[in-house]
Amino acid sequence: MGALTDSRKRLSADHRLPLPSFPPLSPAPPSKRPKLSPFPSLVPASTTQPPPPPHIPAAAAASTSTATAAAAPGPSSSSTATAAASSPLPHRRRLPPPPPLRRPIHGPQRVLRAFGLGPARPHAAPSWPSPSSPPPRSLGLEQYVELVNSFSRPAPPTPVSTTDVAREAEPAPLEVVAVEEDGEERKDEEEDEVLGSVVVRKVPLYRELYEASRRKRDARLKTLEFEVRLAEEGRLGLEGLAEVLPLITPTKEEVPEPFVPLTDDDEDIVRHALHGKSRRERLAMHEASNIVVTREILQCLNDKDWLNDEVINLYLDLLKERELREPTKFLKCHFFNTFFYKKLSSGGYDYKAVRRWTTKRKLGYSLIECDKIFVPIHKEVHWCLAVINIRDKKFQYLDSLGGMDMKALRTLARYLVDEVKDKSGQQVDAFSWKHEGVKNLPLQENGWDCGMFMLKYIDFYSRDMDLIFGQKHMRYFRRRTAKEILNLRAD
Repeated sequence: MGALTDSRKRLSADHRLPLPSFPPLSPAPPSKRPKLSPFPSLVPASTTQPPPPPHIPAAAAASTSTATAAAAPGPSSSSTATAAASSPLPHRRRLPPPPPLRRPIHGPQRVLRAFGLGPARPHAAPSWPSPSSPPPRSLGLEQYVELVNSFSRPAPPTPVSTTDVAREAEPAPLEVVAVEEDGEERKDEEEDEVLGSVVVRKVPLYRELYEASRRKRDARLKTLEFEVRLAEEGRLGLEGLAEVLPLITPTKEEVPEPFVPLTDDDEDIVRHALHGKSRRERLAMHEASNIVVTREILQCLNDKDWLNDEVINLYLDLLKERELREPTKFLKCHFFNTFFYKKLSSGGYDYKAVRRWTTKRKLGYSLIECDKIFVPIHKEVHWCLAVINIRDKKFQYLDSLGGMDMKALRTLARYLVDEVKDKSGQQVDAFSWKHEGVKNLPLQENGWDCGMFMLKYIDFYSRDMDLIFGQKHMRYFRRRTAKEILNLRAD
């Protein structure tokens, strides 16, 4: 800048503001306690203001001192006011000093943009002196010019950090919109799921909820349902096992009663009866037939022996007793002894010889009431059987050698007509009945088992069973017959 000329001084005086008139005041008392400046190095050694130069007016000097004090960091305002009050101005009335502040007022500072609002490291701004502060004594012309120019110099632009640029570049509104759009889409998806899960129920909802709540509360009902389900599964398992068990376990075939094996004790008794020393030893006595069973009589039941009349007749009596003992199990039959047919056929035909054999007083029933009548026929050395089958109205002839005797069947037909007429006065057309042999008849395969075959024909027919035996069973039947005779009981 140029030097202060007269015109500039005059211009400065013309633009000077008029000062109001104040009554004279006493100088301000000194401050109680001087305030320390935050920048002690900038405080001049002497706080006494130098007198203004002679070529500068008092107002300019005052403004200059005020600007210097504001620009240079130094003591507080109170000390400045005290220094100003002590400077003599004879030609002008001075303003009263401002009252001391309660606390020091620091110079203006640039606010740091922290937390993303400014740069991380603040840029040091130049410390401009306050215009109200008095300039220090060492302030020269160049410093003064610099001080004046600083007021007219524009403030340097605040540098913008990369963080601020990055933050300003972030599209915050777009994020909000995106979040809102995502939320709407998610809400729409949830609504679709809820609408998809809605099902039209046949049972009312309150009913279903009540049933569910009742099942949860009633523990006993749960227990019963579990037990029922467990029992049902167990039943199904047992049914399945019952279907599979016969396939893996061989069934034990039930032995028919005529083939029940003898026990060890029965075998010992039969062996002792057949092979004892004394032949005349009395082993049993059948009072109904008045037959005494001795070892000699039972010898015919040994293998390869012919049966005698005593054994055959006693066994037939035991069969009749069995029928009377269990009438529902066996057919109602009549068993003639081995002497009947011989008496009837003596001389060709003699009904009177056997007329008294079948009185109702003696039998307790009439022959016509029976299902079957068995007639043993002995032909010198061979036993055969004739059957009067009243139930089926036919006459049957059974010969273990496969023979047939039609004459014997006609004789028995004539006898039945006479018997019914004599005992009941009825007429029976027995001659019109069938006369036949038995098909598939078991036959003997040796010369000594004809009598045993005849007894087993009678036994099976009285049971109303088919003739399901053969030659292989004859040895067993001999021992079984011996046991039944010794026990006086047919099984």
